[in-house]
Amino acid sequence: QVQLVESGGGSVHPGGSLRLSCAASVSISSFIVMSWHRQGPGKQRELVASIGNDGSVTYGDSVKGRFTISRDNAKNTMNLQMNSLKPEDTDVYYCRADRSVVSGYWGQGTQVTVSS
Repeated sequence: QVQLVESGGGSVHPGGSLRLSCAASVSISSFIVMSWHRQGPGKQRELVASIGNDGSVTYGDSVKGRFTISRDNAKNTMNLQMNSLKPEDTDVYYCRADRSVVSGYWGQGTQVTVSS
């Protein structure tokens, strides 16, 4: 059974930074893609950033230049460094890991709140 556990969420003022981590219960080298998504009340879950096991990355337009995704295969973790946070970044952030196009896993989510 694959478990993904997010950590690092919290409250921060606009312009601040947070670093999210996603720890996997298995070797993440088996996942072809890992990603961060976010969802707020009444909103659809949206892709924030993804990273392939070849190191290729993609970012949502709203976070480009502010967020950086990374993965550490040795520690079985994926991270999201979030800088220059804005109130509109307030959401629950979810970690996802995909072994294939039909096999994926979600974490339980971690709350990020940006307010003054």
